[in-house]
Amino acid sequence: MLKAVKGAVVMLRECVAMSLDNIRGNKMRSFLTILGILIGVTAVIALITTVSGVSGSLSSSFSSLGAGTLTVSVTGSDLKAGLNTDDLKELTELDVIEGLTPTVSLSSRVSHGGSYESRVSISGKNSYYFRINDVVTRGRKLNVIDEDNMSFVCLINDDMMETFFYGIDPIDQSLYIDGIPFTIVGLFSDEGTESIASLFSGSPDILIPYTTALKMNSESLVTSFTVYLADGVDSGDASDAMEPVLDAMFSYEEDCYSIITMSSVEETMEQMLSMMAALLGGIASIALVVGGIGIMNMMLTSVTERTVEIGLKKALGAIPWQIQAQFLIESFLLSIIGGMAGVALGLLLSIILTNMMGTTFVVSVGAIALGVGFSAAVGIIFGWAPARKASKLNPIDALRSM
Repeated sequence: MLKAVKGAVVMLRECVAMSLDNIRGNKMRSFLTILGILIGVTAVIALITTVSGVSGSLSSSFSSLGAGTLTVSVTGSDLKAGLNTDDLKELTELDVIEGLTPTVSLSSRVSHGGSYESRVSISGKNSYYFRINDVVTRGRKLNVIDEDNMSFVCLINDDMMETFFYGIDPIDQSLYIDGIPFTIVGLFSDEGTESIASLFSGSPDILIPYTTALKMNSESLVTSFTVYLADGVDSGDASDAMEPVLDAMFSYEEDCYSIITMSSVEETMEQMLSMMAALLGGIASIALVVGGIGIMNMMLTSVTERTVEIGLKKALGAIPWQIQAQFLIESFLLSIIGGMAGVALGLLLSIILTNMMGTTFVVSVGAIALGVGFSAAVGIIFGWAPARKASKLNPIDALRSM
């Protein structure tokens, strides 16, 4: 038994040495064959690793963006189209909720003097929003009095200031929104307005009291608001506590509202990115199949060129599986050399792409395993037919070509 194992090891070593000699003996043909595998593995590694880096960067951004908040979007029912002030107060009385801020969005024409801008993004907020978010850079915040009186006051961002008040102090100046004069009471920073809702609607240019925004929209009910959770409360627990209250408000009709947590947004985004990675990986894998066809073509050519060698080996006592093993090993070596080179090049390309996009470079072990494993499988699968053909050659027919 030990002698048989030693014999197998010696034969394997000789097959590897002969395969490497044959690869070196046909440098250009071997290089072109390896190139097909290299391109395929490089594409698989680069695409999957880059998508993984983008996914990681988005997840970390989303986590910091939606920490301690969730967003409720109301579609309403036939009897109740949204929530009124009393409904919002009832929600804030829940132990899991620290407070909430309605969001009423407008897109209006804004003007001052002889200048105007169309489709300016305007958002209605309440006083609690300014207690939680330190967004005001100059002037004062909107307060409860502004809400109760539906005051025509506003805060503007830097873009609006540069557009209408370049070189002028905008505080206490008038800005016309849809022809209505609003008094500017402060400036705010766009960076502080980021939330789950802003992912979909973008950051506003102007902030006004939400009651004033409702009046301008000829509405009285809120259909979107952000909930700020109490300390230590999980968004899932808060959602579970809010659902019975909201269900009762809409008379237990279905599909009247949706609660959007950052975990649900992350889950949806991860599913989309996973599908994209699988699709891109599948497309890139086509290059590996093409490379496999190149290996098969080279090995078939090699079998034809080495018929005399095969005939001599069989005449000297080589059995079919030994001939088949030699050609399979050569095919495997070609593919694994291309696979390892493709991994190195793919990781290098991934580093360049992630740096260009400003995302985090993450080494995807799964992508590396897929690239190397697929290249090895391609070498074996596409090398099997030529190896089988070589093993079935009749030694007499092979020697006739001498």
